[in-house]
Amino acid sequence: MNLLPKSHKEFRETEYWNRFFKQRGKNNFEWYGEYLELAELLHKYVKPTDEVLMVGCGNSSLSASLYDVGIRKVTNIDISEVVIKQMKNLHRSQRPDMEFLQMDATQMTFEDGKFSVILDKGTLDALMTDGSAETLAIVQKYWAEVARTLRLGGRYICISLLQQHILEAIVPHFAEENFMLRVNRCHEAEQKSAENSKDGTAMPVFMVIATKFKPMPKKILEVSLSVDIGQIQRVESEQELTEAIRSAQKAAMVVSGLHRLSIADHNEVSLDLYRPGDQIPRYTIFVLDQKGPFGTGKYACFIVPQGREGEWLFFTPEGRRRLLENVKYNRLAIVTMHRQQKYLSWDDVKDELSASVQNLAPADLKSNEMIPYLHNPFLITRQIRLDNFATPSLTSATCPWLP
Repeated sequence: MNLLPKSHKEFRETEYWNRFFKQRGKNNFEWYGEYLELAELLHKYVKPTDEVLMVGCGNSSLSASLYDVGIRKVTNIDISEVVIKQMKNLHRSQRPDMEFLQMDATQMTFEDGKFSVILDKGTLDALMTDGSAETLAIVQKYWAEVARTLRLGGRYICISLLQQHILEAIVPHFAEENFMLRVNRCHEAEQKSAENSKDGTAMPVFMVIATKFKPMPKKILEVSLSVDIGQIQRVESEQELTEAIRSAQKAAMVVSGLHRLSIADHNEVSLDLYRPGDQIPRYTIFVLDQKGPFGTGKYACFIVPQGREGEWLFFTPEGRRRLLENVKYNRLAIVTMHRQQKYLSWDDVKDELSASVQNLAPADLKSNEMIPYLHNPFLITRQIRLDNFATPSLTSATCPWLP
């Protein structure tokens, strides 16, 4: 059964979605995760007292899940009359208060300020298939309707892949329209998508929360890319926010490749980890593979003590390769800290690195396997012949960035 459009522009056409939902029947289709993977983040911004509009609802079960946990004022709209009829029939008896209306999100008929939350899960991505002037004009009409029907203090919650043309449009638009803007990365939704994919990979999913305010003296722009959703960082400009998202997406491409493939026959891969707004990397991670198996294990992380990153063993590709051979792991992530940065403790460093180190694990590492952290270079270097240190130590290093 072929459910994909012939052209990406068909995603904007009513006829395509009518055909799509007729073919799928009662099989629901979820873009970018289901309720369980999104719930922790969603319930930071959606409360039982909210009046919620779900745009482009399709046959997603998300609004039904919100209804079942006590959010009863939920209105669903979709351009497809076929799916609206299906959803009315499906929910009529168990969820009688939930509304389903056939409506174009770019021409809504609701009164001004009706909703406190407008929820968009994949609708923007379906509308904004490219960055052309024609497409942007359609999206601008949609966002104008969002702003009109959203009450003051209300939240537009958009779950999206934030492809480059979307990212470069949504951030400046809502920043200029006096919305507080926060972008969260949806790690649980990504993990679930990876588990369901054939090769164990998934594209990064983001939740954009744009909160409507009166004109403010200063733009409020925030980002949370950590697994810990409480770690929110404020940035000074739209460019910093956009760069933080783009860096996360580039890193995800590298992570995807490392998850699927061994680089034992290739050079190492390096990644710089930045905190949003920082000009200096927080950490640099070098990933190396060698053919095994070894009794020691499949994967480990070696953290170079701050101040020793300029030594031959850690600074040069040859030294890092020797370190890999000596510790006898199939994959080794070697982490260097930067002298201009401050680190509170060993445990804090491990906590900061935890998500990134886990993301760089090979596909054959089981979910219940522990990743050992190594950090005592004396115990390792004493086993390596002294003639390997003929190259003088360097006092500083510039580590390469591979997108």
